[in-house]
Amino acid sequence: QVQLVESGGGLVQAGGSLRLSCVASGMLFSRYDIGWFRQGPGKEREFVAAIKWNSGILYADSVKGRFTISRDNPKNTVYLQMNSLNSEDTAVYSCAAAGPFKRGAVTPAGYYNYWGQGTQVTVSS
Repeated sequence: QVQLVESGGGLVQAGGSLRLSCVASGMLFSRYDIGWFRQGPGKEREFVAAIKWNSGILYADSVKGRFTISRDNPKNTVYLQMNSLNSEDTAVYSCAAAGPFKRGAVTPAGYYNYWGQGTQVTVSS
């Protein structure tokens, strides 16, 4: 049974940083693309970043230069380092997995097979 568990969310002041983690189980992790999505209050879910099984990376324009996604395959973990946070980054952040060795665009939510429950990030101004 595939499971994704996010952690690392919390309350941070504008300009601050947080590092989110997504730990996967029940899957051959190195064969999967992992994406981060977020849904802010009153907003639709949006793509944030993704790292493919071959380490290819894509960011949403809104986070490019501020967020960094990385993966540690032996630990079955993907990280999202978030710097220079602002109020627009307030959202529930969820990780998702697609695979194994899946091909296609990583930005649509429908690309992903499995989802975590999410972790809340709140940025105070």
